Amino acid sequence: MTIRTRNGEPALRASPTLHAAPAPASSATALAGRVLLPLLLAGAVVAAAYALAAQPGGGPSLAFALTLGAAFGALLQRTRFCFLCHARDFIDRRDPRGLLAILLALAVGTVGYHVVFGAWVPNPVAPRLPPDAHIGPVSWVLALAGLAFGLGMAVSGSCFSAHLYRLGEGSPVSSFALVGAAGGFLLGFLTWNDLYLSTIITAPVVWLPHHLGYGGSLAAQLLALGGLAALLWRFRAASASEAPAREPPHTLLDLLRSWFDGRWPYWIGGLGVGLIGFLVILRLKPLGVTSAIGSAARQLGSEAGLVPLRLEGLDGFAGCATVPGDSWLTPNGLLVAGLVAGGFAASLAAGQFTPRRPTLRDAARGLGGGLLLGWGSMTGLGCTVGTLLSGTMAGALSGWVFGLTVLVGVWAGLALPRRIVRR
Repeated sequence: MTIRTRNGEPALRASPTLHAAPAPASSATALAGRVLLPLLLAGAVVAAAYALAAQPGGGPSLAFALTLGAAFGALLQRTRFCFLCHARDFIDRRDPRGLLAILLALAVGTVGYHVVFGAWVPNPVAPRLPPDAHIGPVSWVLALAGLAFGLGMAVSGSCFSAHLYRLGEGSPVSSFALVGAAGGFLLGFLTWNDLYLSTIITAPVVWLPHHLGYGGSLAAQLLALGGLAALLWRFRAASASEAPAREPPHTLLDLLRSWFDGRWPYWIGGLGVGLIGFLVILRLKPLGVTSAIGSAARQLGSEAGLVPLRLEGLDGFAGCATVPGDSWLTPNGLLVAGLVAGGFAASLAAGQFTPRRPTLRDAARGLGGGLLLGWGSMTGLGCTVGTLLSGTMAGALSGWVFGLTVLVGVWAGLALPRRIVRR
């Protein structure tokens, strides 16, 4: 408001606070977006879990899967736990903290898996395997699947689990990547019979406790992970000295705000993923995120007459193998739904929900990369969560082979084009 003199000149301007009407509205909007909406989402997840728990039969397992999936999504979003991002940090900037977090997750999960499997299969004599474990055949087909998956990550910008939590951030690429992945699954079903009959059927299934016992397998895996961590730690010292020091919070409010405004430390992501993998296998099946997506693609493809009537040997494999007629109202389907909801709530709380209109380039990246992700995960019987994390934690050689070839695929998709352009 402006007070004027008799000749019309402004004599006194009101205090800026009198003109600050939009600010409270903006603050209220921000408060609703970053506090109330995430709380409502958390309440909806709890209410849905409560309703699922009352169902007869597997109700408690469904409720557990939904709530743990939400916690998994929030953890991934807040720590930015992403296989591609962590690998890219090392390839581009020699920053190994993300890769060290993955090794920490593998070490924690390895201990948990070996404890659980030791109770389930006390005497690990071949050919007995733990039920539902992600232990697959090792051959050039698995290596090719890992390469394709790594390239798909580099093209689309994320792995499966990261695309799922980035859906909750409003990513313009992730929805196209999941559509492309469905097409990749269909392509995988079409090529499966030839690959299985020519190679996979005779490929060895190597589970380390068969050869070393649980104690030997645990020691060998921890030594290998520790050796890799020691190699990466040499780069850690250099990158840490370049990172700006962050001022510690002075009050409890500052501490709480820092947990929503900033990115959680890498080690929390690694520790949390390892513990969640352990909890999932205690109550459900080994951790995986592609089973429900692949099952939906197989169902749709079968109804359209695109999937062969008989997929040789596929349904005999555990892990993230697709199951015909499976639905989203399964522990795996609800784990995925909870992951998306948890990522959405966490991104709202952090002010990182930033949707934008997708461009043609976004769509092409998502569809092309998703096609490779889908074919790689179907042929490799899982993705970076199922085959790499759960498989390696279980002591499966297939987990190590898939992880190594995924890294080679990421390097080929990120670094190789740059080297070619420089020439």
